[in-house]
Amino acid sequence: MPIASGVSWIAKFPTRADTASCISPFRERLEAFLAALKAAGATVTINATLRPPERAYLMQTCWDIAQGTLSPTDVKPRPGIDIDWVARDANGNPDLDTSREIARQMVRAYAIQVRPSLTSLHITGEAVDMDISWSGALQITDKNGQSRTIGSLPRSGTNTDLARVGESFGVIKLVSDPPHWSVNGH
Repeated sequence: MPIASGVSWIAKFPTRADTASCISPFRERLEAFLAALKAAGATVTINATLRPPERAYLMQTCWDIAQGTLSPTDVKPRPGIDIDWVARDANGNPDLDTSREIARQMVRAYAIQVRPSLTSLHITGEAVDMDISWSGALQITDKNGQSRTIGSLPRSGTNTDLARVGESFGVIKLVSDPPHWSVNGH
Protein backbone atom coordinates (compact mmCIF):
# COMPACT_ATOMS: atom_id res chain seq x y z
CA MET A 1 0.00 0.00 0.00
CA PRO A 2 1.45 3.40 -0.97
CA ILE A 3 2.67 5.77 1.73
CA ALA A 4 1.07 9.23 1.81
CA SER A 5 3.14 12.12 0.48
CA GLY A 6 4.51 14.58 3.01
CA VAL A 7 7.67 15.90 4.63
CA SER A 8 8.53 12.44 6.01
CA TRP A 9 9.72 11.63 2.47
CA ILE A 10 12.50 14.23 2.75
CA ALA A 11 14.66 11.84 4.79
CA LYS A 12 14.37 9.11 2.17
CA PHE A 13 16.98 9.00 -0.60
CA PRO A 14 19.28 11.60 1.01
CA THR A 15 21.52 13.91 -0.98
CA ARG A 16 25.23 13.77 -0.25
CA ALA A 17 27.04 16.97 0.67
CA ASP A 18 30.70 16.08 0.24
CA THR A 19 33.23 16.36 -2.57
CA ALA A 20 34.07 12.65 -2.36
CA SER A 21 30.69 11.89 -3.97
CA CYS A 22 31.60 13.93 -7.06
CA ILE A 23 33.24 12.25 -10.06
CA SER A 24 36.58 13.04 -11.69
CA PRO A 25 37.60 15.44 -13.05
CA PHE A 26 34.89 17.66 -11.51
CA ARG A 27 35.81 16.53 -7.98
CA GLU A 28 39.43 17.68 -8.31
CA ARG A 29 38.39 20.98 -9.92
CA LEU A 30 35.86 21.63 -7.16
CA GLU A 31 38.35 20.76 -4.41
CA ALA A 32 40.91 23.15 -5.92
CA PHE A 33 38.31 25.94 -6.07
CA LEU A 34 37.26 25.23 -2.48
CA ALA A 35 40.91 25.34 -1.36
CA ALA A 36 41.31 28.74 -3.04
CA LEU A 37 38.15 30.02 -1.35
CA LYS A 38 39.33 28.75 2.05
CA ALA A 39 42.80 30.25 1.57
CA ALA A 40 41.13 33.57 0.74
CA GLY A 41 39.09 33.47 3.97
CA ALA A 42 35.70 32.79 2.40
CA THR A 43 33.10 30.76 4.27
CA VAL A 44 31.71 27.84 2.26
CA THR A 45 28.89 25.48 3.17
CA ILE A 46 28.23 22.60 0.80
CA ASN A 47 24.51 21.81 0.81
CA ALA A 48 24.31 19.19 -1.94
CA THR A 49 26.50 17.17 -4.26
CA LEU A 50 25.29 13.73 -5.36
CA ARG A 51 21.50 13.40 -5.52
CA PRO A 52 19.81 10.04 -6.01
CA PRO A 53 17.45 9.99 -9.02
CA GLU A 54 14.62 8.95 -6.69
CA ARG A 55 15.09 12.18 -4.71
CA ALA A 56 15.08 14.21 -7.92
CA TYR A 57 11.76 12.57 -8.86
CA LEU A 58 10.25 13.41 -5.46
CA MET A 59 11.55 16.98 -5.64
CA GLN A 60 10.31 17.64 -9.18
CA THR A 61 6.93 16.05 -8.56
CA CYS A 62 6.19 17.96 -5.35
CA TRP A 63 7.32 21.18 -7.11
CA ASP A 64 5.00 20.53 -10.06
CA ILE A 65 2.04 19.73 -7.80
CA ALA A 66 2.73 22.76 -5.60
CA GLN A 67 2.96 25.02 -8.67
CA GLY A 68 -0.30 23.63 -10.06
CA THR A 69 1.32 22.35 -13.27
CA LEU A 70 0.58 18.72 -12.38
CA SER A 71 -2.48 17.26 -10.73
CA PRO A 72 -1.66 14.77 -7.98
CA THR A 73 -4.12 12.39 -9.66
CA ASP A 74 -2.01 12.44 -12.87
CA VAL A 75 1.37 11.55 -11.35
CA LYS A 76 2.95 8.55 -13.02
CA PRO A 77 4.28 6.00 -10.52
CA ARG A 78 8.01 5.44 -10.29
CA PRO A 79 9.44 2.01 -9.51
CA GLY A 80 10.91 1.86 -6.01
CA ILE A 81 8.95 4.88 -4.74
CA ASP A 82 5.63 3.78 -3.30
CA ILE A 83 4.17 7.25 -2.67
CA ASP A 84 0.57 8.37 -2.87
CA TRP A 85 0.45 12.01 -3.99
CA VAL A 86 -3.33 12.22 -3.52
CA ALA A 87 -4.59 13.27 -0.08
CA ARG A 88 -8.09 12.12 0.70
CA ASP A 89 -10.97 13.60 2.68
CA ALA A 90 -12.86 11.76 5.45
CA ASN A 91 -14.97 9.97 2.82
CA GLY A 92 -11.93 8.74 0.88
CA ASN A 93 -12.39 11.20 -1.98
CA PRO A 94 -9.38 13.00 -3.50
CA ASP A 95 -8.69 16.33 -1.76
CA LEU A 96 -6.64 18.25 -4.31
CA ASP A 97 -6.26 21.41 -2.20
CA THR A 98 -4.76 19.41 0.66
CA SER A 99 -2.59 17.47 -1.81
CA ARG A 100 -1.17 20.76 -3.14
CA GLU A 101 -0.60 22.10 0.39
CA ILE A 102 1.31 18.93 1.32
CA ALA A 103 3.38 19.34 -1.85
CA ARG A 104 4.12 22.99 -0.90
CA GLN A 105 5.28 21.79 2.52
CA MET A 106 7.61 19.32 0.81
CA VAL A 107 8.98 22.06 -1.46
CA ARG A 108 9.77 24.18 1.61
CA ALA A 109 11.32 21.23 3.44
CA TYR A 110 13.51 20.41 0.44
CA ALA A 111 14.39 24.14 0.20
CA ILE A 112 13.72 24.06 -3.55
CA GLN A 113 14.31 27.38 -5.31
CA VAL A 114 13.84 26.38 -8.95
CA ARG A 115 12.15 23.43 -10.65
CA PRO A 116 14.33 20.35 -10.05
CA SER A 117 15.55 18.39 -13.04
CA LEU A 118 15.37 14.65 -13.54
CA THR A 119 18.61 14.92 -15.53
CA SER A 120 20.45 17.19 -13.09
CA LEU A 121 24.21 17.04 -12.95
CA HIS A 122 23.72 16.36 -9.23
CA ILE A 123 22.55 12.88 -10.26
CA THR A 124 25.82 12.21 -12.09
CA GLY A 125 28.09 13.74 -9.42
CA GLU A 126 29.04 16.77 -11.51
CA ALA A 127 27.35 19.58 -9.54
CA VAL A 128 27.40 21.23 -6.15
CA ASP A 129 25.02 23.56 -4.32
CA MET A 130 26.99 25.69 -1.91
CA ASP A 131 26.67 28.90 0.04
CA ILE A 132 29.70 31.16 -0.18
CA SER A 133 30.25 34.37 1.76
CA TRP A 134 33.03 36.71 2.88
CA SER A 135 33.51 40.13 4.40
CA GLY A 136 35.45 42.99 2.87
CA ALA A 137 37.38 42.44 -0.33
CA LEU A 138 38.16 38.83 -1.21
CA GLN A 139 41.76 38.28 -2.29
CA ILE A 140 41.67 34.95 -4.16
CA THR A 141 44.06 33.12 -6.46
CA ASP A 142 42.56 31.65 -9.62
CA LYS A 143 43.52 28.34 -11.27
CA ASN A 144 46.27 30.08 -13.28
CA GLY A 145 47.92 31.43 -10.11
CA GLN A 146 46.72 34.99 -10.73
CA SER A 147 45.69 36.89 -7.62
CA ARG A 148 42.30 38.55 -7.97
CA THR A 149 40.64 41.04 -5.67
CA ILE A 150 36.87 40.86 -5.52
CA GLY A 151 35.51 44.04 -3.99
CA SER A 152 32.18 44.00 -5.80
CA LEU A 153 28.84 43.02 -4.32
CA PRO A 154 27.21 40.77 -3.44
CA ARG A 155 29.68 38.99 -1.18
CA SER A 156 28.20 35.62 -2.03
CA GLY A 157 28.32 32.83 -4.56
CA THR A 158 26.18 34.92 -6.91
CA ASN A 159 29.02 37.43 -7.41
CA THR A 160 29.91 37.55 -11.12
CA ASP A 161 33.60 38.21 -10.41
CA LEU A 162 33.71 35.12 -8.21
CA ALA A 163 31.95 33.16 -10.96
CA ARG A 164 34.85 34.01 -13.31
CA VAL A 165 37.32 32.68 -10.72
CA GLY A 166 35.28 29.49 -10.37
CA GLU A 167 35.25 29.14 -14.14
CA SER A 168 39.06 29.22 -14.20
CA PHE A 169 38.94 26.04 -12.09
CA GLY A 170 36.26 24.43 -14.29
CA VAL A 171 33.50 25.01 -11.72
CA ILE A 172 30.83 26.94 -13.59
CA LYS A 173 28.09 29.05 -11.96
CA LEU A 174 24.44 28.63 -12.95
CA VAL A 175 23.21 32.22 -12.71
CA SER A 176 19.52 31.34 -12.36
CA ASP A 177 20.06 29.08 -9.31
CA PRO A 178 21.95 30.94 -6.55
CA PRO A 179 23.78 28.02 -4.87
CA HIS A 180 24.35 25.88 -8.00
CA TRP A 181 27.76 25.31 -9.64
CA SER A 182 28.63 22.47 -12.00
CA VAL A 183 30.93 21.07 -14.66
CA ASN A 184 29.18 23.09 -17.38
CA GLY A 185 26.90 25.63 -15.68
CA HIS A 186 23.74 23.54 -15.92
